[in-house]
Amino acid sequence: MGYEAIIGLEVHVQLKTKSKIFCSCSTEFGALPNSQVCPVCLGLPGVLPVLNKTALEYAIKAALALDCRIAKESIFARKNYFYPDLPKSYQISQYEEPLSSKGFVDIITDGKLKKIRITRVHLEEDAGKLLREEVKDSTLIDFNRCGVPLIEIVTEPDIKSPREAREFLAILKSILQYIGVSDCNMEEGSLRCDANISVRPSKEETGKRGNGETGKELGVKVEIKNMNSFKAVEKALEYEMRRQIKALEEGKRIVQETRLWDENKEITISMRTKEEAHDYRYFPEPDLVLMEIDREWTERIRKSLPELPEARKARFSRDYKIPDYDAGILTSSKELADYYEECVEAARRS
Repeated sequence: MGYEAIIGLEVHVQLKTKSKIFCSCSTEFGALPNSQVCPVCLGLPGVLPVLNKTALEYAIKAALALDCRIAKESIFARKNYFYPDLPKSYQISQYEEPLSSKGFVDIITDGKLKKIRITRVHLEEDAGKLLREEVKDSTLIDFNRCGVPLIEIVTEPDIKSPREAREFLAILKSILQYIGVSDCNMEEGSLRCDANISVRPSKEETGKRGNGETGKELGVKVEIKNMNSFKAVEKALEYEMRRQIKALEEGKRIVQETRLWDENKEITISMRTKEEAHDYRYFPEPDLVLMEIDREWTERIRKSLPELPEARKARFSRDYKIPDYDAGILTSSKELADYYEECVEAARRS
């Protein structure tokens, strides 16, 4: 029997602000553990968060670059769960009224243009970091990352293969770097991706059985974490696809769970059963007021957007008469594209 994958991505992007989202602590990477913390980001009693306007501006900028609709009003919510790296035992995020929604990113798959829909782009704070290799038989916690501003970009389940997932991430990274809201350094955790994948009988197979409805239903999804490169995302999804198909062919049941990617063994390992939204007991953040997004401010941000990679690629092909492939290579990096145009301009003046 043939199967097809249904994949959705949740991408967490650290915004390139100098201070955290709700306090004035530095976001600089590589500082001594627990040296960039304060009562606000540690959640101590008697303190109140204050929203970083630059973080909000960068989030709107990213949402506009991804063709999202910006909400007129948006609120923060508390996402409640216990984990050692979360000092407040809740994360300030967004749920019912996110900052933006209904965007898309175009990718090329099998030589054709394909639209990957974006469900939402919202703001939230990061958690701390567990250090498992510093001391034998112990886990240490560095809270420096607590409160660092993030945007979470959630896609619809439009991705049908690990290769498409990798292509989407590469284009997304390029867009975010072009507009200057993040350095997207995966090694430093500035861009992190979780993937949700399920498999189901392919449309061709269901057609053979004469069932016109089959193929619309989604299978049981599994979330994969701990992927620190685009290559790891692709490999983890390939492995998980094989694992789920093998289980279904053996008559086993797929369990909805979170699994970790083991880079060394190149397998996914069960971590915990997957939480649903109601498990987090979301409720509006009482310490932050409703945000009213000014339309004029949004339009000023829109007008400040630079030429994006796809538009620049098309212009390079048209104006400089170079093949699409070469134009794609040149515009994959803003710095490289800028340098190329500087060279062209210098040659014209000489």
